[in-house]
Amino acid sequence: MSVEVGKQAPQFSLKNQDGIEISLKDLKGKWVVLYFYPKDNTPGCTTEACEFSAALPDFKELDAVVLGVSPDSVKSHQNFIAKQNITFTLLSDEEKETAKAYDVWKLKKNYGKEYMGVERSTFLIDPDGKIAKIWRKVSVKGHSDEVKAALGASLS
Repeated sequence: MSVEVGKQAPQFSLKNQDGIEISLKDLKGKWVVLYFYPKDNTPGCTTEACEFSAALPDFKELDAVVLGVSPDSVKSHQNFIAKQNITFTLLSDEEKETAKAYDVWKLKKNYGKEYMGVERSTFLIDPDGKIAKIWRKVSVKGHSDEVKAALGASLS
């Protein structure tokens, strides 16, 4: 199944930082900002998470839920949240099933080495569960503002 704007977003059920299962179907009727990032407590991922945290009141005002997803464990998410004061939900995708469903589990190259990893990507999902916008290969700085602007435009 390809992930495209206008199509149903792939369903998922993942454990959050408290071990509670969060499912996309339970968020019907709300806007969902679903962003995938490679790893807790790395510089880019920390910047991105802190920007989304800082912007969370704005997202809440737009009736949107922000969810960060990475292959890290629930325990790793707990540490990341405590260390960085993150104010939104992080989901653990240790099996990488959700990353694969959203086509963000990719072959990456770094310093001549090839490995599989998460391509930093964000999906804006509308209240009907359809994909409203996709950002791939995200540049971290200012990304939450970009998402906020797109969400605001979608609402007007």
